[in-house]
Amino acid sequence: MQVLAYPIVRCLLVWTLVVQLVLRGNGAYADETTTNCKLTFESETERNVLKRIEPLGHRNFTAEVKIGEDKYSYIFQLCGDAGGVLGAGVVQVKSQETTVIGRYNTTEVIGASDFVWLQYGNGEKYDNHCSQERRRAMLMIFCNRNLDVGQLEVVQENRIREQNCFYLFKLETSAVCLPLEYKLSTGSILLIVAFCLLAVYLIGGFLYQRLIVGAKGVEQFPNYAFWAEVGNLSADGCDFVCRSRDREEPPNYSAVSTEPLDEVREERDDDLLPM
Repeated sequence: MQVLAYPIVRCLLVWTLVVQLVLRGNGAYADETTTNCKLTFESETERNVLKRIEPLGHRNFTAEVKIGEDKYSYIFQLCGDAGGVLGAGVVQVKSQETTVIGRYNTTEVIGASDFVWLQYGNGEKYDNHCSQERRRAMLMIFCNRNLDVGQLEVVQENRIREQNCFYLFKLETSAVCLPLEYKLSTGSILLIVAFCLLAVYLIGGFLYQRLIVGAKGVEQFPNYAFWAEVGNLSADGCDFVCRSRDREEPPNYSAVSTEPLDEVREERDDDLLPM
């Protein structure tokens, strides 16, 4: 019995793993990460913004900054324990010393068409800066359709104020990009309608002329006689409108005698002969 039990247990474990993977792929766990974030002002709008950046969950994003001889490492995780520190959304690591900059139990988020602004508050207090208030981390997550997930960047550490100091980070990803909406303009719609009507006119007229009337050659073209005269009528209309010369004005040249010149010369010679 024990020999048979092991294959059965293994089979059950495999099937359980497969089901979990399928459910995760179908979105059953879509909100598992973002629900860990506790919003300062709970609202459906901010929850929907968090869902937009759900693909960033379960991942640590790191950035390094060197100031003089000191080297700082920053770790960010969406609604998760950054660097394995319980409750920390962003941490700073310096010489094996870890400082919590922001916690995801104090989250604020704002979404726009091409970026998401995320803030973690309730970090550890400053030692000698910013009136010893608690640290906070702000992240600007920008839309980049050509990039799955970019590198975390440290933009600024502002601690020269008396209050409201912050750490500012930047991250580019296609996860925050809204779906593209293709809308036809009024002119495009009119052109499409005109093209469809023209196609119906040509095809329907061709079939009618060929099958009903029994026309052959170019006469199969609908209203061929009319369209054949369009060019001539247009030219006549342009000539009538655009030309300024009077059509009834006689030509500006002298009349030419129709009699042969030789005969005229002969007559003149005869007049000069003596009688």
